Amino acid sequence: MHKFKIVKTEKGEFRVQFVYNAEIMVWSENYASKASAKNCVESLKKNAPAAPVVDLTKKETGSGYRFEIDEAKNGETFVRFRAANGEIMVRSETYKSKSSAKNCIESIQKRVEEAAVEEAE
Repeated sequence: MHKFKIVKTEKGEFRVQFVYNAEIMVWSENYASKASAKNCVESLKKNAPAAPVVDLTKKETGSGYRFEIDEAKNGETFVRFRAANGEIMVRSETYKSKSSAKNCIESIQKRVEEAAVEEAE
C-alpha cells in the first residue's frame, strides 16, 4: 500500500515521505510548517504522474517538473523530483541498478495521485 506520511522531526519541523508498506521510497527536505509539507504532497500528486524522466547519467537535460536519475558518489543511482523552479522536492535512497531507480519512478507516477496521507500530530 502506497501512502504519504508527514512526519514531525526532533526539531519540530515536518518531512514528507512516500512509503510503500514499510519502505520509504522518497523523502523531502524538512519544512518549518505542516502547511508547507502538505503543499509538497499536493504538488507531487498533481505534477508527478505526467512528469518526464531525465537521465543525468546520460547527460540528458530538462526543465519544469521532472524526475531525475543521477549517480551518487558511490556509483549507485538515485531519483530526485524537481519542481518547475528547480528546487528538489524529494529524493530516494541509492540503488545498485538503474532499473531499480526507474521502477521507483514508475511506482510513484502510477500511485501518487490516489495515495492516502497520514499526518503527524
